[in-house]
Amino acid sequence: MEVQIISKQNVRPSSPTPPHLRNFKLSLLDQLIPVPYAPLLLYYPMNDYSGASNLDVPKRLGVLKKSLSETLTHFYPLAGKIKDELSIDCNDEGAYYVEAQVNCHLSEFLRQPDLLLVHLFFPCELLPKAVTHVANFQVNVFECGGIAIGICISHLILDGAALSTFLKAWSATARGSKEAIIYPEFIPSSLFPANDLWLRDSAVVMFGSLFKKGKGVTKRFVFDASSISSLRAQAASLGVKCPTRVEVVSSFLWKCIMAASEEWRGSQRPSLLTHLVNLRRKMEPKLGENSMGNFLWLAAAKCMNKSRVELNDLVGEVRKAISKIDADFVEQIKGDKGNSLAEQTLKEIGEFGSKDGVDYLGFSSWCRFGFYDADFGWGKPVWISSFAVSGSLTMNLIILADTRCDGIEAFVTLDEKDMTILEGNPELLKFASLNPSPLDIDKSVQCT
Repeated sequence: MEVQIISKQNVRPSSPTPPHLRNFKLSLLDQLIPVPYAPLLLYYPMNDYSGASNLDVPKRLGVLKKSLSETLTHFYPLAGKIKDELSIDCNDEGAYYVEAQVNCHLSEFLRQPDLLLVHLFFPCELLPKAVTHVANFQVNVFECGGIAIGICISHLILDGAALSTFLKAWSATARGSKEAIIYPEFIPSSLFPANDLWLRDSAVVMFGSLFKKGKGVTKRFVFDASSISSLRAQAASLGVKCPTRVEVVSSFLWKCIMAASEEWRGSQRPSLLTHLVNLRRKMEPKLGENSMGNFLWLAAAKCMNKSRVELNDLVGEVRKAISKIDADFVEQIKGDKGNSLAEQTLKEIGEFGSKDGVDYLGFSSWCRFGFYDADFGWGKPVWISSFAVSGSLTMNLIILADTRCDGIEAFVTLDEKDMTILEGNPELLKFASLNPSPLDIDKSVQCT
């Protein structure tokens, strides 16, 4: 598969940003996640129901570009440049925008997607030495007229929930839906002001300590809705009240990954799991859905050496860890002692997770963000995806994302030895499929 770049340009906001909004201050929590981007890909087939043909592609590209320009007027920091790690210069220079041609049909790629190739669909390196443009987009056009939109927006400016808000606004503008116009609320710096980079420094040390030598590989495991229902029933029958989809899938994968580690290392090891928690609904009063920025914190759960690890035990540990991140905790972070509390939390995670003989597993959930509702006027995406990680240093990382019909896809990155055992685990394969075609997922279920 080859991806040929056709054009590159900056897409500027349709209206200039007022001078008093020129200097955008980043918040304390914007420093927590030190990675440059949380890359996202949305795949759109050429739908026959609309009477579309390849001749519609230039029109679609025009709609995407025009609606992006109009959307950037409201999401003005995304059209600026990163001035430093505490601020963005909202200079209206624009978002970096690439159009590319792919020399195959979208269905060919989706028949058995190769995660090692998806980086070709993104507009920039996923781990660049420096980030200049806040927002970067690449629109990839397949021979059939299908489109894949690659999005890399700086993690300094938004988290997954905020990215969802941006996509809702962009797609609504493209459809010409005036009733669905979204006005973002850029409020994090007023709630969590930042005058220096102490949290960034602490986060860099913590996350850096969790990388270990070894070849990391990424594989995709898909749990359909019925499998998740079975896991929830299993956990509930053993005493966990109303376990959520994310709780049971996270805990089940944790259980299977611990089993893989035990099999090739010869003994069970202590294990640490972290989950990124969206603070918007944890705060009092709760923040609105259109609150932009990063409102995230890490919940941490441990599983020490046990002769037998049960799913309900792990679900209970995950729930207990997440429940600690509540309104009181958020108020403490905002308070006079917030700096020392946050720093101590990160220090404890890093010190325990980086110990020899301890396995670390980091989760991030994109579930319920509504990425599959991003309809630009030619239907909803047939698939959304993350990317593959490879290199001599690796961190065990899992990204959970919705399927089209209440299933969950897990993009799992592990050391290759752990992964080899995991992908052959019969208990896991009883509930999850390994890299099925997105075209086949939920085919038997009536999706809307």
